[in-house]
Amino acid sequence: MSKLTIYTYDWLPEFPRGFVRDLRARWVAEETGRDYEIATVPVHPKSDAHKAMQPFAQVPMIEDGDVSLFETGAIVLHLAEGSALLPEAMRSEITQWVIAALNSLEPMISNWMTSQLSKDMPDIFGPPASEELEAQFLKSMNARLAAMEKLLADDREWIAGDFSAADIILVDVLRQAGDATKGYPALTAYIERATARPAFKQAMADHMKHWEDADAAKAAQAG
Repeated sequence: MSKLTIYTYDWLPEFPRGFVRDLRARWVAEETGRDYEIATVPVHPKSDAHKAMQPFAQVPMIEDGDVSLFETGAIVLHLAEGSALLPEAMRSEITQWVIAALNSLEPMISNWMTSQLSKDMPDIFGPPASEELEAQFLKSMNARLAAMEKLLADDREWIAGDFSAADIILVDVLRQAGDATKGYPALTAYIERATARPAFKQAMADHMKHWEDADAAKAAQAG
C-alpha cells in the first residue's frame, strides 16, 4: 500500500482546535486502517510549496503515493475507495451526501458560527454582523438543520445505508454548529453515534496531540 501523508498547519491558537479539517482525513484513515504520517505547513507566511499543493493555501492536503489531493470531500472519497465506506452499490448516494454536506450545510453553519465568533474575535473574523443579518444566518442554518432532523428521525441510523464516507463529512460539518443542534434530538443522536466510534476518538486524540506538541515546540523555541 502506498505511503499516506496528511498535511495540516504547524500551529494554531486554541479556538479552532478540534475543528481543523485534517480531522476528516485522519478519521477516514482510522476507519480504513491506513497508516499515515503528518506533515505541516505554516499558517503565515503562506509558502509557494503550500500553494503548489493547495492553490488557496488551506489545509488539509494529502499525498497518497503519486496522488496529491486537497478538499476534504475529495480526500475522504479517495481514501474510502475500495472499502466499506464507499460500497459500489451506494456510491452515487454517498457522493451526493458528501457534496450536500459541503455545499448545502457547511456554508449555512459557517455563516452563523462566524457571526458568533466575530463578537469576541473581530480582529480575526471581522466586525460583528448586524442583528438583521445575524437573524438571517440563524434562520438559514435552522432550516437546513430541520431538514436533516426530519430525515434522521425516520429510523435512519446513517445517512446512506451503513456508516460511510458521507457520514464522516456530514457529522464533522454538523459538529461545527455546536449547541445549535441541541434542539434537534435525532440530529444530536446521530452526531453522538458517529463521534462514539473508536476511529473518530483516535483521530480526535491524535489531532489534539498534534496541537499540544506544537505548543511545546513553540515554547521550547521561545525559551
